Formats: sequence, structure tokens, C-alpha cells
Amino acid sequence: MSGHSKFANIKHKKEKNDAAKGKVFTVIGRELAVAVKEGGPDPANNSKLRDVIAKAKAANMPKDTIERGIKKAANDANSVNYETVTYEGYGPGGTAIIVQALTDNKNRTAADVRNAFSKGHGNIGTQGCVSYMFDKKGQIIVDKEECDQDADTLMMTALDAGADDFQEEDDSYVILTAPEDFSTVREKLEEENIPMADASVTMIPQNYVTLEKEEDKTNLQRILDWLDDDEDVQEVYNNWNEED
Repeated sequence: MSGHSKFANIKHKKEKNDAAKGKVFTVIGRELAVAVKEGGPDPANNSKLRDVIAKAKAANMPKDTIERGIKKAANDANSVNYETVTYEGYGPGGTAIIVQALTDNKNRTAADVRNAFSKGHGNIGTQGCVSYMFDKKGQIIVDKEECDQDADTLMMTALDAGADDFQEEDDSYVILTAPEDFSTVREKLEEENIPMADASVTMIPQNYVTLEKEEDKTNLQRILDWLDDDEDVQEVYNNWNEED
């Protein structure tokens, strides 16, 4: 678990640079559009939209940008044709990779994802070929520096709200929930003014793979970088133990 938490924190810090932030805002903008199309523009009546708004806030997206995105999606609801697609495959050294994308052109996205894998000597597999190695969980990351509550108080708040697990890392607290309980727990923490560095339903590896060869590490990073640059790609999950 610690590897995943550290990865989440590294990702959060990385997103502070302008180029990465632009990609993040594009990703969240698409999620806002899909959430509005599916459940309407009123967050009070659309739990999925509330979750995306929380994700946007955690990524430091300005309030007016969020509101513009919702308004635009509401006005253009009939023109929003994004589809959710998932790809699974293998990277160097037997690493497992899951790619989630929102796209208006599945053929383009499939070709781009396949190209990213080939750049790092990986292979796209069939649906289900690696997802069994991951657990789907709601995950909330709380930065210790931003949180006024001590660990015990925060843990009790999270568990009372319905969280499954609470873990303390060097620089953060990690709260895990069942996917169906994620919104309830996140909203409870929001009511308590708990600052969240990241809040999303994610895929957590059951075990991590250590890469011994520098060539494998380089090639896997190449795959991840190519996927990260693809605007259709929303999330990428893998089981690489980056600490070793």
C-alpha cells in the first residue's frame, strides 16, 4: 500500500507544474461533461458530479473554471459523446498496466494506447488480463501539512463515515473505502473541512513488481510518459514498485 500512496503524492506534486496541470484540467473537464450529461448540472442532485467537483478542487482547479465547465456541459449536453474505454496490458518485467480513457474516437485512442505500449516494449492484452491483480477502492489522500486534525481524530472521523481502512504515511493519511461508500465518506470529510490532496475511485495493486533491470525501468517509464501525454487518457494504474 505504501508504494501506491507515495505514487499518489508524487503525482500530486508533479501536477503543480503548468503543463501537467493543463492536462489534469482537460481530464477533469471531460469528466464534468460526462457527469452533467448523465445526471444534470445540479451537484445537489448528482452525486457523480459532486465527486468530480471534489476531484477538481483537490487538483486546485479554480472555482470559476469548474462553474464554466458545468455550464458549458449543460448547454452542450447533446453534443457530448465521450465514451469510457479501458485497456489492459503488460509492461516490461511482467508489470501490469490498466488504462482508462474518455474518448470521442475509440479507433484513435486504441491506436494511440497501443503505440504507447509498443514504445516501451509492452503489450496490450485482453479485457481482464491484469485487472484481477488490482482492487477497486475509493481512496482519499490527506496531506499532513494541510490537516489540522491529529491521526486518531481523523481516523475516527473517516471510520465513522464508513471508511474501510485508515493508514498513516510519512507525509500523508490514506483513507480507503468500498467504491459504493466513497461519495458518502468524501462528503463527510468535506463537511469537516478536511483538505484532500486527492479523492477518487482507483485501482490498487494487490502486489507490486520490482524491476531489476534499468532497461525495464526506462521502458516502463516511457510507456507511462506517452500515456500521460495522451489527452484521451484519464487514469493509468500499474503495479511497479518505484521505491526499489
